[in-house]
Amino acid sequence: MKRLTVLTLLSSALLLCSAAPALERVTCTGENSAAGGRMAVRHINEHHHHGYKFQLDRVYGVMGTGGGDRCNLHLELGLLETDCHVVNPKHFEDCNLRSDADWEVMANCTVGISIISGNAKIVDYNCITRRVKTNMEMAMIYADLPILVPLNDSDGLKSVHEAVKKFNQNTTNQHYYILQEVGRIKSGYMMVGGMFFSAQFVVVETHCPMGSRILPEACKPLCPDRAHHAYCRSFYSMENGLGDVECDFYPPVNTTALAPGEPEPVCRPPHPAHHPGLPPYHGPSAPPPHAGGRPPHGHGHGHPPHIGGRPPRPHGLPDYTGPHTGQIPPPFNHCDTPLINSDPAVHPICPWHLPYNRPQPRPSQS
Repeated sequence: MKRLTVLTLLSSALLLCSAAPALERVTCTGENSAAGGRMAVRHINEHHHHGYKFQLDRVYGVMGTGGGDRCNLHLELGLLETDCHVVNPKHFEDCNLRSDADWEVMANCTVGISIISGNAKIVDYNCITRRVKTNMEMAMIYADLPILVPLNDSDGLKSVHEAVKKFNQNTTNQHYYILQEVGRIKSGYMMVGGMFFSAQFVVVETHCPMGSRILPEACKPLCPDRAHHAYCRSFYSMENGLGDVECDFYPPVNTTALAPGEPEPVCRPPHPAHHPGLPPYHGPSAPPPHAGGRPPHGHGHGHPPHIGGRPPRPHGLPDYTGPHTGQIPPPFNHCDTPLINSDPAVHPICPWHLPYNRPQPRPSQS
């Protein structure tokens, strides 16, 4: 007998957003490398618009060049993923790090900082994002632990879309919501119920009023700063179908009321989506595309030293094969710069470079 599906909505309107701590002064000496690391991880989180926020684990390399009132710092950082999605308003330092059994994710980052007359500015960073342990390593420690599967796993995505449909049956919402992003998908097997998928995903409020005849999939999201977001967790059994869906709601950043008769503002067209079945929507506070005339990018693609002796997977290759085809799905990647050997089961930190301001052409002398 198919069990009753229940939708539980957990309001997070009372979440308190702690103020970001003040940053220390960064200079071109090795004495304040920790201050540079804290500055860098804040900058990385501000420009990381997919997946989850990160915390600084350690600074394990620093090099300074130049002198006088102009110098540069080159940092090697180790970051650890938190359980706060980027739509969560909580400050990243107040988020919880993932436990070992919750599939820890790490990032090795190289960061460039330019310091001119005492003013420090991040100029670029490039990160290698991966799971701390492979599926095989986790299976040797935790028996029957659900594995982390690629974000574009077809059965996993099916479970997410079923959960979004159920979410939109909630009559207390004023507007329909659509899927913004899948955060994680785990898969396992039960004696009763067979294969199951446990997913984490984000939905975003659209302009379509609840009860309108338009299909929710055809609705467009409200501007990122004016939309409600919800971070949801779902459970789906291949035999019994959708089970519980639990969601935390996050209020919009911009709560300014529109004037009578004023339509909702129209946001810039976003980048095309790279995720199968997801609308082409970027998260809150997304920077303008290709600012300054060219897309952001990172320097170098080599692997930085790993954290605390944790060895990376050989060549960074994923160790997952699909349950039905036995093939490794194409890597999931939302970055403007293609990533080599990225793990399809986690959201990578995309390379970033300070946009280059092209010189304006001189007016013609006519």
